[in-house]
Amino acid sequence: MTQPMQSVPFDPADPKAALSQLPASPAVFALYGAEAHLEPYIGHTPNLHARLERLLQPSARHPRRLQLAGRVRRIDFRLTGSEFESLSLQLELLQKVYGPKGLERMHLRAPAFVRFLGGNPYPRVVVTHRPSQREADWAYGPFPSRAAAERYVDEALKLFLLRRCTDDLNPDPSHPGCVYSEMKMCLAPCYLGCTDERYAEEASAVEAFLATRGESRLVQLRTEREAASANLEFETAAAIHAQVQRVEGVRALAPELVRPMSQLRAVILQASANPDEVAVFLFEDGRLRGPVGFSTVGMRIQNEQSGSSSLFAHPVTIEAIPESPGPEAANAAPAPEAPARLARGVLEARMEAALAALAEPDEAPSSTLRQGHLALLKRWYYRPEARRSGEIFFPEATGAWPVKALLRGVGRVAARAMGAAAEKQSTTDTLSGQGNAPA
Repeated sequence: MTQPMQSVPFDPADPKAALSQLPASPAVFALYGAEAHLEPYIGHTPNLHARLERLLQPSARHPRRLQLAGRVRRIDFRLTGSEFESLSLQLELLQKVYGPKGLERMHLRAPAFVRFLGGNPYPRVVVTHRPSQREADWAYGPFPSRAAAERYVDEALKLFLLRRCTDDLNPDPSHPGCVYSEMKMCLAPCYLGCTDERYAEEASAVEAFLATRGESRLVQLRTEREAASANLEFETAAAIHAQVQRVEGVRALAPELVRPMSQLRAVILQASANPDEVAVFLFEDGRLRGPVGFSTVGMRIQNEQSGSSSLFAHPVTIEAIPESPGPEAANAAPAPEAPARLARGVLEARMEAALAALAEPDEAPSSTLRQGHLALLKRWYYRPEARRSGEIFFPEATGAWPVKALLRGVGRVAARAMGAAAEKQSTTDTLSGQGNAPA
């Protein structure tokens, strides 16, 4: 699954001997000193050779630059294919060395969740950065920021009559109530403005709304709208349609990543350090697993710049299939009816095997590691699309993974990686040609 770190001994008297063994490729590295008790220097870089040359090669021109040559005795590194892979590996190494402080060293902020306090006799909704794993069914997120989560909660509660106060209620008719009860925006259980059964019904509706990102409310309203239209009650249908639009506006405030924490599952595809593979990650049970390399050998990769939308442009294995049989094949056994379908089946089996390898049970992660993986996923997902490399896929309603969509995603990620490699090589060749050009 995960490739081991490569190790290179480092001699301060001869730094070039070690640096010459390091490729100019993206990698995560750890610099170890002579004494075992010293903490390593851990980092990631898009160019391993250049970065360590700056750290370990003394320079008279830059006397203030950080120099570690006198303290380092060993270089460990692992090549990576994407920034996402680099950050996940760096987080794993920092957690092993520094424990809970590893999250702080990467400047990863704990993501915001909307938490439904279902254990309270009179449930309410709060925003938290530390959802309890025991109540993972009632924590919804992650959101891009606390402000985004608070806005979602505020807009969602405008659709319901759930309380917004933070008091531990002891319902009493003498309770003065609050401004929300005066504005008819709360059922006012504080002064027995409703029965416990009625408040529990409203709380259940809010819980369903959060769990389905508003879909439960939309289904109900659309059904009522269609019934009103069928009965020619057009004014009622128009009013319900306005409610549908409000709910859709609130739903848009919760991106697709926002789910109950216990149901947060995703497959993430990234470029790999191996040009013949795509790195597959699995986020499940609050942690990130992987990468597993998905081999693209034998796949026909669609050229994104061609603009083709043909169904036959989907990734399939390349097999030599004659266009029309010759006379000598008249008495031969008939060819398979759907060779392309068989080829796709091979790729689907390959993807299912990769997902099965990622889903293998392992040691339960600490709460700090879960927090780090959630923060890493949140940081990557909420980047602008122009800066977010790779692709993410969520399970279908049945819980199964969309294998065919994953294969198309593999093709797109591989095509982009091939295009980036070709562009890099072209730039290198151009610069090399300019350097060798006659004056």
